[in-house]
Amino acid sequence: MGTPTYSAPLERLRTIMLRRWWVVSGLLWLTVAPLSLWSLRPEMAQLRQYFTWSTVRLSLAYNRPAAIGLGLCVGLTVALLVAESRYILWGMTKDEQRRLQRLCDRIAAQGPSHPLWRQLHRD
Repeated sequence: MGTPTYSAPLERLRTIMLRRWWVVSGLLWLTVAPLSLWSLRPEMAQLRQYFTWSTVRLSLAYNRPAAIGLGLCVGLTVALLVAESRYILWGMTKDEQRRLQRLCDRIAAQGPSHPLWRQLHRD
């Protein structure tokens, strides 16, 4: 099974979008994750003394902001890893190709005033 080939602008746009999502994920890990872990300090002290999975579950159940923050960080990272793995194994779906092609067309229609124009049409 050969790797499917896509047009250069489509491939570049996909790479740009994926990089942007990784930057968002990195920023979440640098901001939200430490704040979430900071709010779990008392539970962490208890976990250091006696670790059980039920303590972890209850710590997150009773500290909703920390659970949401950590869930957001982990969820986005896992979603990006799954999407990239799917792309490596099977290529782009037809829906993804159509969505990226529409975005490429919009960028081309707007021309150099679009923020992604320079990155997309650097030839």
